[in-house]
Amino acid sequence: MDFSTAQSLVAVAKSEADKTGVSVSIAVLDAAAHLLAFARSEAAALGTIDVSQRKARTAALFQTDSSELGAGVGPGGPAYTFENTNGGLIVFGGGVVLRNKDGAFIGAIGIAGATIEQDEAIAKAAASSILA
Repeated sequence: MDFSTAQSLVAVAKSEADKTGVSVSIAVLDAAAHLLAFARSEAAALGTIDVSQRKARTAALFQTDSSELGAGVGPGGPAYTFENTNGGLIVFGGGVVLRNKDGAFIGAIGIAGATIEQDEAIAKAAASSILA
């Protein structure tokens, strides 16, 4: 993924957040799980900076949306403490895998600051925008 694509993802996510009236942090990572673009709404809590990046990193490292990795990580689950691996992961909604028009993995986007459902919807809207 190039920088202009990452910037366009941030712009789409920011527009979606504005439509919903929420303040969020937006992190876009490349296929190697390195930060490529980032933005934080002025009113977004400072803690959302780290959470957005961890959501995106989780999705990038496992090439799976963060929400899909949540099953089985609780006490007694088959992947208990999974979120403590790889320097700390986030296994709830808001981290979405990015693929190009050919279906190739190109990175991930993470959104934090609204409800989990809103974060997920914003991330998916941004991810869909690169397929148009």
